[in-house]
Amino acid sequence: MNWKMGEAGQESVIGLVQMNCGAAPERNLAAAVERIAEAAGRGAQIVCLPELFRSHYFCQEENVDWFDLAETIPGATVETLSRAAKRHGVVIVGSVFERRCAGVYHNSAVVMNVDGDLLGIYRKMHVPDDPLYYEKFYFTPGDLGFRVFATPFGRIAPLICWDQWYPEAARLAVLAGAEILAYPTAIGWRPGEKREYGKRQHDAWRTTQRSHAIANGVFVAAINRTGLEKPLEDSPGRPADYEGIEFWGRSFVCGPQGETVAEAGAEPGVILAGCNLGDIDRTRRNWPFLRDRRIDAYADLVKRVID
Repeated sequence: MNWKMGEAGQESVIGLVQMNCGAAPERNLAAAVERIAEAAGRGAQIVCLPELFRSHYFCQEENVDWFDLAETIPGATVETLSRAAKRHGVVIVGSVFERRCAGVYHNSAVVMNVDGDLLGIYRKMHVPDDPLYYEKFYFTPGDLGFRVFATPFGRIAPLICWDQWYPEAARLAVLAGAEILAYPTAIGWRPGEKREYGKRQHDAWRTTQRSHAIANGVFVAAINRTGLEKPLEDSPGRPADYEGIEFWGRSFVCGPQGETVAEAGAEPGVILAGCNLGDIDRTRRNWPFLRDRRIDAYADLVKRVID
């Protein structure tokens, strides 16, 4: 297909699958396949799944048993997503707990093309180590850089959750040609903190995604899971009164001026967003942020701090 970046009038329809994720991997995978079919049946061309959707969010604790959830790429999840992409003629952005080799694991995203082919892998670059998000225990930081994949419906850069707080990641993906930044995500509240901090935390998350769209003149899709999740009851060291994480859902797509194109609530389901890729060029003509970058003055960005 001879397709040009930001071609006027080309509308890509993005479907976001917001789902509860339980303890049974095969059940989660089957539920995701059903949602992909639903999204495709409603007209989605690109279908995005949440971060680590095949299992409950196990990173709430440090437990070596959870390495058993990891799989190779290609493997069972990629093969299943490949069949779904081919069956429905859609592009799929999925998430895999990747076993690269013994002792090296990644939090990875895969992009499946409409013919079922694996276009490529992105490995999460920014890996958190915060209370209830002990991801450094499980995941090696990515080493593939910020990748962009050309599809019939636009050039997609998959980034993952913690990546979404870093303007450098968004900017580098856009400089490589991305038109859609897709962030599979697992973010939520500690229930006991929700009353005091919940609104501010959600507003900060949403504002950050919109700022990436505005600063770079692109579409941004944030795909979150939803529902209350705890470590399993038989997990070692799990406090009896542990509240877990309430994943807040509210997946959304925003456009190159930060405008909301579609947004979910807190319930599981599928939302669709029609994105006219011609809006990228129209926006950048009026807000030429990329033109006016002072690339001669940014050398210090590669330093941890400036002494």
